[in-house]
Amino acid sequence: MIYIAHTQQPVDEQSLAQAELAQYMNEQAQTVAPTADPLTSRDRRIIGEIIEVDPESIRTIWLEAGITVWVQLVGGGRLPFERNWFATRVQQVKATLPETPRERNDRLSDELETACKKFGLTHAEIDWLSFSTTLYRNRQRVGFLGCNLEGKWYSRQSQLRGSRTAIDIDAAIRQLGVGQPVAA
Repeated sequence: MIYIAHTQQPVDEQSLAQAELAQYMNEQAQTVAPTADPLTSRDRRIIGEIIEVDPESIRTIWLEAGITVWVQLVGGGRLPFERNWFATRVQQVKATLPETPRERNDRLSDELETACKKFGLTHAEIDWLSFSTTLYRNRQRVGFLGCNLEGKWYSRQSQLRGSRTAIDIDAAIRQLGVGQPVAA
């Protein structure tokens, strides 16, 4: 029988620190850092409509060599499309795809901010369900403004008065007796 004698090698602090660092680096390499998703839910809905799949099954999309659009699916697999055809289909689907409530609120919020700057107004918190708010000029309430489900802007001067609809947000604000500030 052959016997092998094992002797313990001295471990210095440098070797121990390097071993701990190597282990930590291996653990970190196995942990995938979350990345920002480049596709919005609307993007996924558009692509899903084009290729007739569930929007949640789309992982990502990229353009290769300026010619081919690739769609990567969550379950594996890639689908290639000619760039110009795909771009045309995206425009067609965008034109027919209804807005989500969040997209509607984002669009209306942008319109509200633009109009408030134009008229020198501020607004209170927005009621996102009914998309309505109170408007102020120099901390004085001038009235209430909102957009109904038909997409028409409305305004009223007080809680007790009736609302009047307008053709756009500017007209709704003017119905409150507010004009654009005049430069001095």
